[in-house]
Amino acid sequence: MNAPHPTPGDHDPAGRTAPARRRTDVLVVGAGPTGLLLAGDLAEAGLSVTLLERRPDTTSNLTRALVVHARTLEQLDARGLADELVSRGHPLSHLRLFGEAELDPGLLPSRFPFVLFTPQFEVERLLERRAREAGVEFRCGTEVTGLAQDADGVTVSLRTADGEDRTRAAYVVGTDGVHSTVRAAVGLPFPGKSVIRSVLLADVRLAQEPDSPFTFHATGDAFALIGSFGDGWYRVIGWDRHHQADDNTPAALAEVREVTRRALGTDYGMHEARWVSRFHSDERQAPAYRVGRVFLAGDAAHVHSPAGGQGMNTGLQDAANLSWKLAAVLHGQAPTSLLDSYQAERHPVGAAVLRSSGAILRIALLHSAPGRAARALAAQLINRLGPVSRRAIRTLSGLGIAYPAGPGAHKLAGRRAPDIRLADGSRLYELLRQGRFVLIAPADEPSAPYATRNGDPAGGRGADGGSTDGRGADGRSTNGKGTQGRGTSPGKGADGRAAGVLADGRVLRAAWRSSRHTAVLIRPDGYVAWATDATGPAERAAALRTALLQWTGAAPEVASTTPVHSAVIPAPAHGADTPADR
Repeated sequence: MNAPHPTPGDHDPAGRTAPARRRTDVLVVGAGPTGLLLAGDLAEAGLSVTLLERRPDTTSNLTRALVVHARTLEQLDARGLADELVSRGHPLSHLRLFGEAELDPGLLPSRFPFVLFTPQFEVERLLERRAREAGVEFRCGTEVTGLAQDADGVTVSLRTADGEDRTRAAYVVGTDGVHSTVRAAVGLPFPGKSVIRSVLLADVRLAQEPDSPFTFHATGDAFALIGSFGDGWYRVIGWDRHHQADDNTPAALAEVREVTRRALGTDYGMHEARWVSRFHSDERQAPAYRVGRVFLAGDAAHVHSPAGGQGMNTGLQDAANLSWKLAAVLHGQAPTSLLDSYQAERHPVGAAVLRSSGAILRIALLHSAPGRAARALAAQLINRLGPVSRRAIRTLSGLGIAYPAGPGAHKLAGRRAPDIRLADGSRLYELLRQGRFVLIAPADEPSAPYATRNGDPAGGRGADGGSTDGRGADGRSTNGKGTQGRGTSPGKGADGRAAGVLADGRVLRAAWRSSRHTAVLIRPDGYVAWATDATGPAERAAALRTALLQWTGAAPEVASTTPVHSAVIPAPAHGADTPADR
């Protein structure tokens, strides 16, 4: 476990003398996918992280999430995990929404032009391994019972098998699901309603193998989904309008067979259920994702219908948005006001997902004659109109998400950066594995605007000015990773080759291989922070200096001969998705 940053005022909120307590930079509550990714990011950034989980261990295959979309795979690629996950799942070339409406992920301008069918526990397995390797402290069988904030941190009350306990952290993030105790502890409501009841969930064996590893159909009165785990077991999710029961009513395999036959025309010889359950689905969203030093992410912040498979994906992208901001603030590289952008950027995304998933569900379940006609028309529009289909799959995949950039910003600001291929064979998302900003500029641009303050861009210094031998600026251990980085040392690319490093080690420099003149600063989460097309050297240097101060807290001043990567954006197979085209 990485050593925590010292924080003054580690005292009892009521002013009493407090006993010695544990101390961590960030306390993450809930070891689902969102919490695991967030904790791993923070630990790889050199922070001390404790992950609390109410379950006695983190292992569970009783999960509802089954698909990973392209943008989430890109985020996992920026952590070196995507290829392994893809190898264990089933890439789907088509995604059926409702009726005959199908989306073609092959239209996506991404390294991952498909929807990956894989159970949630496979995602959790990779993220947990990464978090443990990064030094995250896991405390299972531990439940949050309350918390109190003050100006310097958060004191959290806990219940464990050994009794009551308390711990203290600079920040707390609740990733503890729809029944979040963290959300309740800070007094946030969770307004919304149930949108569908009595949904059946089961893992079964089949006598007959379906034609596809992922099968779905809805009739208006029923729907059923069958997905293969690849080991002889299948996940089944089904719903029957004419058989509605509350969540406590026992579910049986015979009921799962019946709803599957109603929706799919066959039950594929379904037998041997290892478990069957019943649940309901809500549409809810917390009005705020931040209260002081406490944040919410994933299902603790928003829940919605399973239509479109967006739940786990949205939570993972919450974590990717928040992690680098917390790391920057805790390392003193950004003001605490940066944390306000988490709410500004992710709350609208959560609201949009509620709308889109709700619309898919409601259209799929239309059962009146006019409703069925409207559904058929909507399916025709999606299937026949290219712009409608492309917009729908970009929205569902997460590639279409863009963040507000403010008045006067460049047209690229706030948008997703595509995976820019570098001339030496590496890629942008390989550089992003270091958890830093990446500046892409012309290869022949004078180096003066991009050098660090002390004229030694690589300089043997980590992101906090500490050495790259695993010690921070204050001499504390950073787990061998410096204060920012995802498994690679400062000044090195994903393959160990030298990369240009500037702004006191907080930014990697890459170069266009083409004659492109735009300078683009890309955030650690793969979104464009800033860009300029200015042609005057002085104007470009001033604009970059302002951007680096705003985003990284460091500005360049003197010249350097740091080697840089040459870069080229490959032409997408289906439609342009380069900074030049957006």
